[in-house]
Amino acid sequence: MQGLAPSLPVPARQRLLLAGGGHSHALLLRLWAMRPRLRPVATDITLVSRSGTSLYSGMVPGLVAGIYQRRQCAIDLRGLCRQAGVRFVQAEIEGLDVAARRLRLQVRPPLSYELLSLDVGAVTDQAAAGAAGTLPGRAEVGPIAVKPLEPFLAWCERLEPGRRIRLRGGGAAAVELAMALRRRGLDCVLLLRGDSLHLGSAAANRAGERLLARAGVAIERQVAPQAPADLLCTGSRAPAWLAAAGLPVDAASGRVLSEADLRVCGHDSLFVSGDCGLIRSDPRPASGVWAVRAAPLLAENLRRRLGDPAAPLRRWRPQRQALQLLADGGGRSLSCGDGRPGFAALALWGPFAIGPSTWLGRCKDQIDRRFMQGLGSVPAGPEAIAPPLLDAAPAMACRGCAAKLPAAPLAAALSRLTPDEPEPAAEDAVPLGRDLDGALLLQSIDGFPALVEDPWLNARLTTLHACSDLWACGARVDSVQALVTVPQVTAALQEELLYQTLAGVRSVLDPLGARLIGGHTLEGRDGAGLSLALTVQGPVLLAQPWRKGPLQPGDALLLSRPLGSGVLMAAAMAGGADPTDLDALLAGLQGCQAPLVELLAAHGCHACTDITGFGLLGHLGEMLALRPDTRVCLDPEAIPAWSGALPLLQRGVSSSLAPANARALALLEGPVRLVDGAGQPWPQPQPGSLAAARRQLLLDPQTCGPLLAALPAERADAALADLRAAGFDRACLIGSVS
Repeated sequence: MQGLAPSLPVPARQRLLLAGGGHSHALLLRLWAMRPRLRPVATDITLVSRSGTSLYSGMVPGLVAGIYQRRQCAIDLRGLCRQAGVRFVQAEIEGLDVAARRLRLQVRPPLSYELLSLDVGAVTDQAAAGAAGTLPGRAEVGPIAVKPLEPFLAWCERLEPGRRIRLRGGGAAAVELAMALRRRGLDCVLLLRGDSLHLGSAAANRAGERLLARAGVAIERQVAPQAPADLLCTGSRAPAWLAAAGLPVDAASGRVLSEADLRVCGHDSLFVSGDCGLIRSDPRPASGVWAVRAAPLLAENLRRRLGDPAAPLRRWRPQRQALQLLADGGGRSLSCGDGRPGFAALALWGPFAIGPSTWLGRCKDQIDRRFMQGLGSVPAGPEAIAPPLLDAAPAMACRGCAAKLPAAPLAAALSRLTPDEPEPAAEDAVPLGRDLDGALLLQSIDGFPALVEDPWLNARLTTLHACSDLWACGARVDSVQALVTVPQVTAALQEELLYQTLAGVRSVLDPLGARLIGGHTLEGRDGAGLSLALTVQGPVLLAQPWRKGPLQPGDALLLSRPLGSGVLMAAAMAGGADPTDLDALLAGLQGCQAPLVELLAAHGCHACTDITGFGLLGHLGEMLALRPDTRVCLDPEAIPAWSGALPLLQRGVSSSLAPANARALALLEGPVRLVDGAGQPWPQPQPGSLAAARRQLLLDPQTCGPLLAALPAERADAALADLRAAGFDRACLIGSVS
């Protein structure tokens, strides 16, 4: 691969890595967003988290009880990163190489750093786990742990009302969770190893038992460790990889030991906060209270450490005790009649206990809601900064395939180039000749400015998008060349961005047996950010390559995955996308569509294209252009959409390329007819209606979009069944040709 162009001098930039999306880091991001002058200058900052959201622990029992919806408890880490000028990387952390200063991640290459801050939370301490659980189908699995929260919450969703749940644990979290499960309609029994709860004092234990009795939770005492249990809430431990990395840890909890300034003992380049850390001189139990109050100190010390390594750091002596409010899960009523949750709470302060009372329950609800409101969107201000890899465009021009040139200027330029020649038919790839085995070789090129700020994920999505041109022609991908443009930053950061980008390309090619055979690199000038373009080559696997058409009367039209990536990514750039929807979209787009070639060929597919920048209707128009006398009936209600896309379209949100794509609506006055499931004409939708959103979905530009295939109608149902069995569970039949 050719080297970078000569670089102009750039200011030195250090790399700060925030590992984990715990409460300390979430509040740190919020602080930087509200007061950018506190953000370390000349620093490239990345947050790594397994999810784009982090659940606020104080509201999790209410979530389990059904008092809160998940979106009310979810901290939007992606949004906070965008507001704070921090790159977000979604990945599971699996280890740390302290000597090499690299954070090891699952499935993808490690991330390098100069300074690392750890806030990775905790997992349930299963040392007290006994024999196998009692839930059907889980007899050989054993009890499920409360932490990590995501698997536990998914398990909760599958529970049927009235199920008996044996919960092992006696601390505050176990008490609150038992009452939440009871409120959910489950028969919950709390299993204690001893005779009493572990709430800090005899008075607190007695008050806790009154709260449990009020909620209808039974208690079993002196339960042997090996007795069956379904659920473990037996305290917490820091993730095991922290100790495995050689960090100093507390023997009992595995929490990383730190100095009072939050530096890891003996490691000047490492900081730790939240449930995974423990101040050696002033140990405190794992609690969100201390994680929240550590954030301002962490912000100040990171700024000092990166600004002047010799500068003294602030020291912290956390408060000795913290107020705990334990809610009873709502009792028997969902509200008090005024829209507020109707639950009681117990207040614990050291050895003292007050309640339970509904007044304390309302106080807890207000405190929790106020905390989440404080982590909401940040008002735009003069100090606002943009993430380092995403340029702030005044018109919020979309990225990914929505950065394509609209069809009209593209066609006009090509017609001027060859004014005396007929316009060539639009195809997804072009033939190059034949290989040594006689197979026809195809080539295509695609690419765009970075869709997401994570260079590895951006490269993976760009590669999948580019390869789909060959898959839409019935070919496999054998080799790829890359053109990578990196921003004008330090050589060390350019190296890291290039490494992560090429590793993202390889993450797609290696499982396919394809090779990255070369390319070129450029340095973006005048503020240009990361971009990637790929040339893909490979042989056709069929007797003849699929073309976009002509479509045949009697064909059925099959779509391989949902639409809506354009509007969701546009909303994400403006801070208006639901983070859970965005996580689901990015996970779905990473699915490889290479198996579709054999699956569709087995059922007689004869025409195919991939839906990209011009939207479903625009690319369908290209298929129809090859045989103008054909007619298509399209069922908008059969076309699947990614979660959250239709509500956004209904509110008037759209990608910046969508207005140009509207020229394809002329097809609805000619060869394309919109019909309902019964084949009746689809009525003209009212503005702002769901039907209008479905119509707008036809114009939405797609990145890593679906394949649209034409195959004989009599084989369509079998083809659809095979696709779904192969994992393409959102594939669907959307229309017919006559």
